[in-house]
Amino acid sequence: MSQPSQVANGDALPRQAGRNLPTPGESNTSANPQSAAATQGASGATAVSGPGRPRMSSNRKVTAAMALVALGVVYGDIGTSPLYVCQTFLSGQGGLPNADSEAVIGMMSLIFWTITLITTIEYVLICMRVDNNGGGGIFALYSLLRKYGVWLVIPAMIGGSAFLADSMLTPAMSISSAVEGLRTLPALEGVFTENKDLTLMITIVVLLVLFSIQSHGVERIGKVFGSVVLVWFLFIGVEGAINLANDWSVLRALNPAYGVMFLFSGNNHAGIALMGTVFLSITGAEALYSDMGHVGRANIYATWPFVNVCLVLCYFGQGAWMIHNEENPSYVTTVPNPFFEMMHPTMRFIAVLLAVLAGIIASQALISGAFTIVSEATRLNWMPHLQVRYPARTRGQIYIPVVNGVLCVATIGVMLLFHDSEHIAAAYGLALTITMIMTSILVTVHLWHINRVSAVLFGVLFPTIMVMFFLASMAKFLHGGWFTMLLMIVILGIMYVWNEGTKIERAQRRHMRPEDCLPVLQRLHDDDSIPYFADNIVYLTSDPDLGRIDTDVFFSIFADHPKRARAWWSVCVTTSDEPYTREYEVENFGTDYMFRVRITLGFKMQQCVPAYIRQIMHDLIKTHDLPMQKTVYPKVDSDPDVGPIKYVLIHKALMPESKVSTRGAWALEMKYAIRHVAGSPVKWFGLAPYNPLIEVQPLFLTTTPPQRLRRIQ
Repeated sequence: MSQPSQVANGDALPRQAGRNLPTPGESNTSANPQSAAATQGASGATAVSGPGRPRMSSNRKVTAAMALVALGVVYGDIGTSPLYVCQTFLSGQGGLPNADSEAVIGMMSLIFWTITLITTIEYVLICMRVDNNGGGGIFALYSLLRKYGVWLVIPAMIGGSAFLADSMLTPAMSISSAVEGLRTLPALEGVFTENKDLTLMITIVVLLVLFSIQSHGVERIGKVFGSVVLVWFLFIGVEGAINLANDWSVLRALNPAYGVMFLFSGNNHAGIALMGTVFLSITGAEALYSDMGHVGRANIYATWPFVNVCLVLCYFGQGAWMIHNEENPSYVTTVPNPFFEMMHPTMRFIAVLLAVLAGIIASQALISGAFTIVSEATRLNWMPHLQVRYPARTRGQIYIPVVNGVLCVATIGVMLLFHDSEHIAAAYGLALTITMIMTSILVTVHLWHINRVSAVLFGVLFPTIMVMFFLASMAKFLHGGWFTMLLMIVILGIMYVWNEGTKIERAQRRHMRPEDCLPVLQRLHDDDSIPYFADNIVYLTSDPDLGRIDTDVFFSIFADHPKRARAWWSVCVTTSDEPYTREYEVENFGTDYMFRVRITLGFKMQQCVPAYIRQIMHDLIKTHDLPMQKTVYPKVDSDPDVGPIKYVLIHKALMPESKVSTRGAWALEMKYAIRHVAGSPVKWFGLAPYNPLIEVQPLFLTTTPPQRLRRIQ
């Protein structure tokens, strides 16, 4: 527990600290009975309890149920890569006739060793050991490491924006490549030949349905995701093994020399751009790290070997099919998809059905991940406060309407712009290479503070490989990569503007000493000639220091008509580097009418400020720090033991005469414009049903006084 603040006369200011907050859905009318061992009166501080939720173990126990969940949550993206990687390879080589056995074995070797080096060694064995209390992902990693330097915000922002940008292509890529398998069915071949845009239309319909169900939650269908993905991996593994048995020479790809020789040989018609195609086989590697907190590291360790074997068998099976059909006249004028073509026609219908389901699962995991990463960026003050809904009982399952709408429009736009998976592949993966580079940089920083030798080895090997993938993917820039880079720049711009504007606002934060403002607050509190504005007035501020009072709050209380209340509250909600913290501290300055509250929530916890505020009030009434409040009239929160609460939010406006740099003024104006479009923090804090008061006060930057007026007669 932090020490009580001191006022000028040396008296300690009483503080309640470290109390637990309830999880939304739990009772919030009283404190958790385990949250404090003892309490004291107004003259002392309460005891401290532990975090609001037990620390989540990153090495969660391996169970069959959790392993099945891991299959459904973690591997959807990387599991659908075999649908399009080999087709993209053939397209880059100019068709199947130009891909001889040397080319195919070289490609298989590059795929195998890329999966081994990047996915298995870098992400599964190294990155996943760098967890933030069990959570993974680039923002969780930044939260863990930001104590090492302010500059770390740069790779974190770049990586997060690149991940969001490239993720807008994943649903389009996964589902379109699966739907295109319908073309390979003999019974439907004529229909798709006559209707060239039929696969495009089907894909758009599937995407629209997928995005439309997000507001209802996917808890029920999510329970079968693991089983479907398990069947999917077994299916592609068995089909790959059957085709591999026709040509065991593909196993030569286990020798990395074949991959290196083909990459630099004249037989490689794609040149260095080939590595951009190879990268498509590991686009789901970042998801393994990001979703670690949902399923536990141990469950990923238990399932990855099975997934890895199935993927390799599927790729090698496609390689054997390509070698066997190199001179097949049926593929002289068209670029086949080896994934579907290697299967017997009677099995293709099952393959298409499973592929569509796997694509939907991969897309769903991506959409849920986008909600999570935007939510985490908001808690880091890198994005505006957006309305968050919780459509299911599952902890952590959130729905952000604005993000869902943007993803839907962007994904449909991708389909209309590129039409099919072959052209989407030209843009896919470019921005994600940037995310992986940034993740590698942050992990290197972590290793540097543990073992500098291992940090140097990691920092030289893996970022170098990822930079090579990025340069290779830049060959896609004019063919569609510009689209994802444009999205990334827009998202990065929003993060930068919001962060810069917030820093300028915080630099202008003004405060008052308790002894300077408490006497006049006492006088207003006891002045019966002024009617009560509300029993409780709650101000939401960004100042976490409990020992002082915001000048903005003081001015708001006395502006125009004084806002008399039984109790004034200045509440700050801060974000913890641990994902599931739920704690609060209270400073009452020795009074029973002025309270400074700091609520600390984990970066993955939902904001339910009204519920938390009511719990805190009940706690203080029980400890006699807050006088008993009773209300006999109906009110929104239906809580008769706490008087009416009026919430007040103070927004800042930039004055024309403010002395601020051009960049600072631009950042502030852009932040306010984004906030206007994105919506008020009212919805973010769950205050909409309580009719909060929004006040606008000038942002008192150093000002340049205008020239004096000249009086004329």
